[in-house]
Amino acid sequence: MAGVNKVILLGNLGKDPEVRHLENGRAVANFSIATSETYKNKQGEKVTNTEWHNVVLWTPLAEIAEKYLNKGNQVYIEGKLTSRSYEDKDGVTKYITEVVGREMTLLGGPSRPEGASPAADNSTSNNQASSDPAPVEESNEIDDLPF
Repeated sequence: MAGVNKVILLGNLGKDPEVRHLENGRAVANFSIATSETYKNKQGEKVTNTEWHNVVLWTPLAEIAEKYLNKGNQVYIEGKLTSRSYEDKDGVTKYITEVVGREMTLLGGPSRPEGASPAADNSTSNNQASSDPAPVEESNEIDDLPF
């Protein structure tokens, strides 16, 4: 039986993407995404846990990221989890886990504080590369599903 390696992230960029162009013409983008979970603890206090995820995109997604993504933007990434090791400049072996993105949807700029006007945001909604979802046709027919 084959395994499944699928990651879905919806979060905000922690920094602008770092994009490198390789000798063979391919581009690779690296950036981090923050995902947050909020809940109330036993004392009734609101607690927020934030996880940081390293994301790698290859051409053509890397070129889209380079053009349209900025720190704070919200983005949806689908991909696979990979692990690798490398030696740092001191010869110490380091291990890293990354999400290699296969699909990306740009969802907009950073969230604004309550009461802030859209004009105060430096990002423009016209620079979004994502396409709107296809319209859903409404039907008056009744399902024959039991639930």
